Amino acid sequence: MTEATILSWLDEVKDPEIPVVSLVDLGVIRRVQIAPDGHVSVWMTPTFSGCPAMDYMRRDVERVLCEHGVANHTVSMSLEEAWSSNDVTERGRQALREFRLSPPPPHQGIIDLDILEYAECPHCGSHNTELRSPFGPTLCRALHYCFDCRQGFEQFKPV
Repeated sequence: MTEATILSWLDEVKDPEIPVVSLVDLGVIRRVQIAPDGHVSVWMTPTFSGCPAMDYMRRDVERVLCEHGVANHTVSMSLEEAWSSNDVTERGRQALREFRLSPPPPHQGIIDLDILEYAECPHCGSHNTELRSPFGPTLCRALHYCFDCRQGFEQFKPV
């Protein structure tokens, strides 16, 4: 058993609100460590503090570990290391697009107004869009409108 093997198992764990993207690809799984005695530790951080899915995600990681015979494990949810939308892998960004969510654009640690106001339309790829509401159906989403294809869409918020 290696860290890479465990990460491949954890790739099965999908975000409960976006079931096409894994916690690994979202960057929620921060670290995996295997102690000499075989104890497996997994550290996670939520996309947003107060995310109602945090406990569900932790339990799902524990379930997958147990299904693969890892009975001796600890899964910790930590708020000490902040999640950033830059942590989403390219595979995760593509999964968001396919789910019709605009992925968060990469940034240099500063979320300026342009990043929040305009998003890539997941329907047609246009950037001729505007923010309609920073409050979507979940804490991590905002509502946008595309002027080219005239479709409303959600964006996974940049953080």
